Amino acid sequence: MSPDMPEREILYVADPMCSWCWGFTPTIRAIAEMAEGRVDLTLMMGGLRPLNRDPMDESQKAEIQHHWQSVAERSGQPFDFDFFARDGFVYDTEPACRAVCVVRAVARPLVLDYFESVQRAFYSENRDVTDPSTLQEIARKTGVDHTVFESRYSDIASAYETAGDFQSARQLSVTGYPTVILRKGKEFGLLTAGYQPLDAIQATFAEWLNAA
Repeated sequence: MSPDMPEREILYVADPMCSWCWGFTPTIRAIAEMAEGRVDLTLMMGGLRPLNRDPMDESQKAEIQHHWQSVAERSGQPFDFDFFARDGFVYDTEPACRAVCVVRAVARPLVLDYFESVQRAFYSENRDVTDPSTLQEIARKTGVDHTVFESRYSDIASAYETAGDFQSARQLSVTGYPTVILRKGKEFGLLTAGYQPLDAIQATFAEWLNAA
């Protein structure tokens, strides 16, 4: 363990274009509020469909729409299903993941706000968050210096950093999103692998948070 690594940490492995992560947003928000000032929450990008180059076909649209409907029913989160009227959309999650990594690097206190804003833009506002200009606009509205964001986003180092997140998630054996891991020293415990409402995991999290 690195000497500057905190003793305890909440690792949230997610992707801004993962519908179950959008459903999980109220839960992770509550966890972050419970932990504020006590334990840091680190947002790690898992990479749902990074570097995909193929436009969605009708079969893929049907499959994804089914997931969205399930998430909406279970979580109550809003969705704009007009998204499925798009033609030729390439569901590449790398740009949005990279943007989150950039904000984490240049304005860490804003990263969870930015992550949620990208989710909201995609799922409930039907905006194209594979477009760097959209991601930059959201960063500016979140309070991130847009010139710093633009410069950092276009730097190849940010692409490598994002790929590093994907690799780290695999090393943690994360295979789906959202996943929340609770680290104490060199010990890692799984809080959830997949969507859960807050009341399903709150007691377990509170016990870990309040442990000496």
